[in-house]
Amino acid sequence: MKVLIIEDEELAVKKLQKTLQTVDADAEVVGVTDSIRASVAWLKEHPSPDLILMDIELADGQSFEIFEKVEVKSTVIFTTSYDEYALKAFKVNSVDYLLKPIQKEDLEQALEKFRKLKKIYGGGEPAGSNFNVESLVKELQQRLQPRDYRKRFLVKHAQKLVSVEVEDIAYFYSDGRVNFFKTNDNRKFIVDYTMDELEEMLDPDLYFRISRSFYVSIDAVDQIHEYFGNRLLLHLNPPVDKEAIVSREKVTEFKKWMGK
Repeated sequence: MKVLIIEDEELAVKKLQKTLQTVDADAEVVGVTDSIRASVAWLKEHPSPDLILMDIELADGQSFEIFEKVEVKSTVIFTTSYDEYALKAFKVNSVDYLLKPIQKEDLEQALEKFRKLKKIYGGGEPAGSNFNVESLVKELQQRLQPRDYRKRFLVKHAQKLVSVEVEDIAYFYSDGRVNFFKTNDNRKFIVDYTMDELEEMLDPDLYFRISRSFYVSIDAVDQIHEYFGNRLLLHLNPPVDKEAIVSREKVTEFKKWMGK
């Protein structure tokens, strides 16, 4: 198995080479490149390797740009420091990824997946050509773009306007046709956005939409109780004057969010 390593950290390259040899003694590293430019040049000048171990973040940009500049016919395993939640798309496609620091067991599993795919396709074509790598890369580029989430809201209070920092907001909720939010110190304001609009504005690591009418901050969840209909009832802090219920279809995702 011929392997190209695309990685701009020298120590990471050495560790990857050592781990690769431990996992598969027949693996041959045929090249190491440390930038988009060098990787594109290498791929144009050499036969396609069986496998590419490719770091996402390189000194001159994200390695996704390589796919825009040259046809990649090899199977790709991305290496990255991004968290698993951001990269969950990889696991449902035929391209894999490894989280840094790379563990021997994880590399073993990734190479086993590669070998199985190679058997399925009989080695007649480069493994990567059987999958739409380019469409996955475009999707991941969008996922990994830094999102500019809302930092504050300007709201009316009495006869004046008040700026409230998002980090000071405990939860958002609907009451009839009006949307409100409560701050951590129990102040209540009307917010002139729909719940769907708020979904685009709020950082999903910090706020979760438990139902059509409720968005809660992770810090506002005081207690979680089982509720009939396979739902959950939340006790929030500060208290809210209506029931905060996690809808049935949101329960599994909510539990994962709370346990991240």
